[in-house]
Amino acid sequence: MGIQDIIQGKKQWRAHVARVQALPPDYQIVYKEIQRYLFKVGPIDLPDGHLLSGLVDFFEEGVAAGKGVLGLIGNDVAAFCDDLVKDSRTNADIYQESISGIPGTAEK
Repeated sequence: MGIQDIIQGKKQWRAHVARVQALPPDYQIVYKEIQRYLFKVGPIDLPDGHLLSGLVDFFEEGVAAGKGVLGLIGNDVAAFCDDLVKDSRTNADIYQESISGIPGTAEK
C-alpha cells in the first residue's frame, strides 16, 4: 500500500463521513450504533467491502421517501446488523474458534 492509496482512502472516508453528517440526527445516531456494532463483531472484510456506503445509500433513500429510521430497519438494531452480516465470517466467529480449540487456530 503506497502513500497515494492511503491518501485516496482518507479522501473516500471523509466523503463518506460527510454523507453521514448530511443525514437527519436520528439516522446519524442509528448509523453510528450500526457502525460501532459492525466494527466490533462485523465481517472481517468490512474495510474492503461496501457495506457501510451501501447502508448510507439505504438511509438516504429512506430520508427521500420521508420514512423514519426505525421504520426502515425495525426496532432491534442488533438484529438488523446480524441480518446484514449473516453470511459473512465475523470477528466474533474468529474469537469463538480461538477459544473453542478448533484445529488450525492458535492455542493458548
